[in-house]
Parts: sequence; structure tokens; C-alpha cells
Amino acid sequence: MKTRSKEKDAVPKSRNGRASRIETAAVTGAVAGAAAGAVAGPVGAVAGAVAGTAVGAIAGVALADASERRHAKDDQLDRDIGVTEGDLGAADPSAPPARIGAYGAGSAGAAAVATRTPGEGPIEDVDD
Repeated sequence: MKTRSKEKDAVPKSRNGRASRIETAAVTGAVAGAAAGAVAGPVGAVAGAVAGTAVGAIAGVALADASERRHAKDDQLDRDIGVTEGDLGAADPSAPPARIGAYGAGSAGAAAVATRTPGEGPIEDVDD
């Protein structure tokens, strides 16, 4: 019998994405800091890499937090309008029932009489 470690599966996927985002920002910061610090020589490159890692990690945390808030807001909106739960576009149960079984005038194509010629080209009729 083969047993497999579930350690990777134990971390929720959103946390894996968060950690990946932070690590990417930290590495990018380290590379940028080392490149900037290289002007001062090897010691400057090391100091720049350390400072860049710190700044990159802080930026990564901010980006990860913003991403999580955006996803939470989108998930809540999806639940509210019925994309992931319920019936998409269904009337609220507390809404009054329809009085007749006909479509509304707007959805049937009826509209108010147009009082001006619609603009159908690049130059509209300015005399109307």
C-alpha cells in the first residue's frame, strides 16, 4: 500500500495563491534591489537585495490582500444575483405576482414614437 503525504493538499488553494503572489513580489524586489545596489559594488548588491526583498514582500502582501477582498466581493455579488446559488434572474419571492401573462411593452418591441431622426452615420442631421 502506497501512502501519500497530504501536506500540500492541507493548505487551501487561496493560501497557495497568496503565498505564491507574495514570493513572486519578494523575488522581484530582491532582483530589482540587487540590480540597483550593484552600482555600489558587491556589498551594495547584497544590501539592495535585502531591502528589495523586504519592500517586495510588503507589496506582495498588499496585492494579495487586495486580491482576496476583490474575490470575496465578487463571490458575494455572485451569490446575491443568483449566479452560484439560486435562480439567475428569477423574481424575488416577496415580489407581487404578474397580473396578466403578457410581456412588457418594452420587451415586446413597443416604444415611444421617435421625435427626431436617429443618427445613422458619422454626420447627424443638425437641422432637427
